[in-house]
Amino acid sequence: MEGSTMAYTDDWESLMNGVFGAGGKLKFGGAQPQPEKPQPKKTAGSGLPDLNAALLEQQKQLDEMLKQQNARLKAQDAGVQTALEDSRQMLRDMEADGLLAKGTADTKPEQLGSFEGLAAEVKKTVLGQDAFVDSVVRAMRRPFVLGTEGAAARNVILLWGAPGTGRHFALAETARIMAARGLLQSDRMAVMDLALYPDPGAEKLFLQDLYAALHAPGEIVVFEHYESCHPGFLRILSDLAVKGSAPLSSRYLVNKEGILVEAGTALAPGAVSRIDPCGKYLIFFSRKGREALADKFGASFVAAVGDVCQTAPFTPEALAALAAQQLNALAQRVHSRLGLTLTAGAEVRDYVAAQCSKEKGAEGLADCCERIFRALSEYCLQTDAKLSGTVALTAAPEGLQFALNGAAPADLFSLLPAAYTGAVEQIRAELDALVGLAPVKEYVFGLADNLQVQQRRAAAGFKTASLSMHMIFTGNPGTGKTTIARLVAKYLKAIGALGGGQLVEVTRADLVGRYTGHTAPLTNSVIESALGGVLFIDEAYSLYRGEQDSFGLEAIDTLVKGMEDHRDELVVILAGYTKEMEVFLTANSGLASRFPNKIEFPDYTADELLDITAVLAKGKGYRLAESCTFPLLGYYKRRQALDSRTAGNGRLARNTLEKAIFNQSRRLVAEPAAELDLIQPSDLEFEE
Repeated sequence: MEGSTMAYTDDWESLMNGVFGAGGKLKFGGAQPQPEKPQPKKTAGSGLPDLNAALLEQQKQLDEMLKQQNARLKAQDAGVQTALEDSRQMLRDMEADGLLAKGTADTKPEQLGSFEGLAAEVKKTVLGQDAFVDSVVRAMRRPFVLGTEGAAARNVILLWGAPGTGRHFALAETARIMAARGLLQSDRMAVMDLALYPDPGAEKLFLQDLYAALHAPGEIVVFEHYESCHPGFLRILSDLAVKGSAPLSSRYLVNKEGILVEAGTALAPGAVSRIDPCGKYLIFFSRKGREALADKFGASFVAAVGDVCQTAPFTPEALAALAAQQLNALAQRVHSRLGLTLTAGAEVRDYVAAQCSKEKGAEGLADCCERIFRALSEYCLQTDAKLSGTVALTAAPEGLQFALNGAAPADLFSLLPAAYTGAVEQIRAELDALVGLAPVKEYVFGLADNLQVQQRRAAAGFKTASLSMHMIFTGNPGTGKTTIARLVAKYLKAIGALGGGQLVEVTRADLVGRYTGHTAPLTNSVIESALGGVLFIDEAYSLYRGEQDSFGLEAIDTLVKGMEDHRDELVVILAGYTKEMEVFLTANSGLASRFPNKIEFPDYTADELLDITAVLAKGKGYRLAESCTFPLLGYYKRRQALDSRTAGNGRLARNTLEKAIFNQSRRLVAEPAAELDLIQPSDLEFEE
């Protein structure tokens, strides 16, 4: 650039000297001859040269030099722009490979190293949570203003609010833009799910994972589900925040893979005696606020928390904006993957916005758009021909409809494969096959009806109501309580009310500890094992042995709290005798209110006991002779008249059949030609 400028100046001076002479005076007849250049013509009748012609000639030469100079400058500018674009492309390639935060290539120079306008940039993608975004950006900026010392935590932050309100997305977007501006080295985040460490036996795993998270790439460590973590491990996290480091009770080493391992008793150089926060942001996610944090960690930890950021419920306007954002992303996906142009009106936007629920929050909107994409994909898969054109979505009372290139509208979600219902029908058949228990069956089948109605309401854009499914089964022994509990667990999973469907059966011995401080962790571990399924506590009244039973009361208190913490992930069924369960429900003020569904299992009648005997026999490969009906009915009626509490149950029928099978075996030895599967009246043996 500088060389070009100098050349331009020299040419200009030479040109001017040729016209005006050295010193800036015009040349007349006495000028020195210029053999290389044409002499200016003289006008007729004058001794002066034609100055106009000379100036025009020199102007042409000047214009030509200016053109050449501009061409050189433009070439240089194009080279600079090409280099800059190559640099940006390299940055974009690194972004695509995950080596840099997205947006780094397009960050303006004046934004580098600055928080100015950062919150506004985050709000472009995180909609409906302006105050929350402001607080998150302020929390991330705090250490830049206050400063940090050594390896202490850069800041300790609590992000809390209802599920699906954008807590995680807001943090991710803030970290991404900070990394693009050079405020963070990377937008990577190490995540620890503290629910994986519910008991003291997980100490080694907890320390290894914590050390790895604190030494992982990135400057943010996220902690999920602290409510389910063992208290001893929470103390370690508290020390990181309050004291700046946490001492280790055992000696550890870091192996070649960077994993923390126990050193044992041998002397070893470089032993690790404490864990430091490594100057990271320590960020805790929760559905609860500062009070719950203090309950688990203590007041000193809460005092060390630099910022508490809470999301707010979405307003209708925010949900409409979120729905529009999701539909725009869906339209781009449909165009790139299916080759179709998607159009949708305000009624479709409102339909998608209505999919926000208490359980899922705004995730319901994303789930709805995912279903729309899958349905359109199924439509494209139905033909080998490549589809093109415009697909229009419309919202009708019965759901979403679609039309391709002006065709007649058709139901959209009917394109999706029908949900598998074989398990539901099989379990219903098992329940129907059970003898008696009509009121119990009616209630269980009603759960499926309620869930189906709520799903229809959600599909139509109405609000849904969650139904508490915690139950109390009362009745005498042997009336089918455990059998029904097992089928209920399978049934709730089959209809989509539970994610796991496992049944965890426990008694007092599984919940109540042997020493002070043992009960709560023991009960919590049982609750954790049942998440996604059913926790069935048989003879639940045994947990309460009076006001002096502190261990039992602690187990009940822990159970009540666990039910509240995991109300959407757990169904608890308590079973026991009717009178004893009434007393049990007085042990905790919140116990009875959490079990709105009390189901009484009636005693079996004599006719039902006869049917149960026949069903049990068939299951074992036997059949009852018709002549067995009268003696069995008479026996069951006599037993019930004496003691209905113990006689009116399935155990009496089972015991009676097992004795008959034993007696039949002895008879068949003496009668080799007799039918092997037939129970005769002579095989029956009654205990009067």
